[in-house]
Amino acid sequence: MQWLDWLALIAFFLVMIGIGLNAYRKIKGSNDFYVAGGGLPWWLAGISHHVSGYSGVVFTGYAAIAYSTGFNLYIWWAMNVALACSLGAWLVVPRWARLRKALNIQSPTEYLKLRYDIKTQQVIAWLGVLLKLLDTAGKYAAIGVLLYGFAGVPIHYGILIAGFIAMLYVTVGGLWADTMNDFFQFFVQVAAGLAMFFIIQNQLGAVGTNYLSMWDKLPAGHSDWFNSEYSPLFFISFSIVIFLSYTGGTWNLASRFIASPTGRAARKAMVLSSVLYLIWPLFLFAPMWAAPLLLPDLAIADQTQIYSMLTVKYLPTGAVGIVLASMFAATLSMVASDANAISSVLSRDILPLLSNKFRNENGDTPLKIARIVTFTFTLATILIALNKDYFGGIIGLILVWFGGLIGPASIPMVLGLLPFYKHCGPKSALGSMAIGLSVFVFTRLFVAEPSMALSVGGPVICSLIFFSLAAIYNRKFEVKPEIEDLMVKLSRDEQESEMELAESK
Repeated sequence: MQWLDWLALIAFFLVMIGIGLNAYRKIKGSNDFYVAGGGLPWWLAGISHHVSGYSGVVFTGYAAIAYSTGFNLYIWWAMNVALACSLGAWLVVPRWARLRKALNIQSPTEYLKLRYDIKTQQVIAWLGVLLKLLDTAGKYAAIGVLLYGFAGVPIHYGILIAGFIAMLYVTVGGLWADTMNDFFQFFVQVAAGLAMFFIIQNQLGAVGTNYLSMWDKLPAGHSDWFNSEYSPLFFISFSIVIFLSYTGGTWNLASRFIASPTGRAARKAMVLSSVLYLIWPLFLFAPMWAAPLLLPDLAIADQTQIYSMLTVKYLPTGAVGIVLASMFAATLSMVASDANAISSVLSRDILPLLSNKFRNENGDTPLKIARIVTFTFTLATILIALNKDYFGGIIGLILVWFGGLIGPASIPMVLGLLPFYKHCGPKSALGSMAIGLSVFVFTRLFVAEPSMALSVGGPVICSLIFFSLAAIYNRKFEVKPEIEDLMVKLSRDEQESEMELAESK
């Protein structure tokens, strides 16, 4: 990287911090800090949801998968997410916004105390916090790898730099800062991604091919929809994980819908995110798919750095810094929103049980506490990222550990919003999680080299089967009146439309 590249990167950081300081003026209390006062516009929520689905992992771990196995990455990840978002837009997403209106929640686990009981809420909350520690740490580790590939900066320094920037702007500006930065970062990412797309297209022309004709020249299987361990079975099992994660099981994504003013606005946001997932990855991944022709025979250890290698080799001075900024943008977007969501769960649902100091006289979370908790969580994830190798590296943290455990943890929370599962009580919720966690532990301890489909899909499929059977079996028991009333409030499409029409007039 040359001085123009560093200048572009520093300017990007300053803009991010400036957005955070500007958002500071909007924050009057924890309701503003965690859910933007329930006034997040649908277009901002949709772009933020989309951008929050990316991170440096896409440009490192996923880039290595694209280099070694090809087009299947788009099928099992991007297309899977687009389909999950489309389905979730009608089944689940509007219910988060209605949930905030019905119960005045600020965290995605806050309603679980009513829906199940306090014990179930605490189990899900604690498990979710532990999972996000691993997931967020993996993203910090990815940005450390990227900065090393671009500038030779030691990985642990890259982790510390990214952590400091994210810690600063999200601690100051909360969800408003996070979503407004997402909006800015989206355009940086698109600009950098398109520049890379067309420059690599030009380089392919120099070797007598292009994006459409290159597949015959790539290694066997690279044009297949399924390749290597990323099989149809993995696609099916991972689709369940993706659906649960992107419709609210991943708490930072749920916060975008909780912050939406109405269920209809939340649905529009999800549809927008779905369309972006269907289109944008085709441009973003194309240079990674072409990389074996331009950077042949890379060692496995170097494949996580192919995007930075392509950038440094082919992009002009100044553009390199912009591309790196876009990767920082993607990662910081996710880790900052993670910190905000986890902070809301800790300060709203966990810490008040330990001491009354974490609630004021109105039962709300003091803004000072919200910021301290956000800072502390971010610091913990940085420490785990610095020790990523103990968890199997970046892909081990993201796909195996987080992917394998998020499903069982999400099923009671996401499916608990749906009327079909209203008969599932605390025992059903805890039982489904226990089944999923047991399957995960069994595959890690007793199965020699388990497949990706088994590691990721086994726990969530077993949890889903148990929870669904429990929903059917428990139909002979009456549902508590408060849960029945909640289900009615979460399904009021007609009344909501009438209210929106009245508000517009």
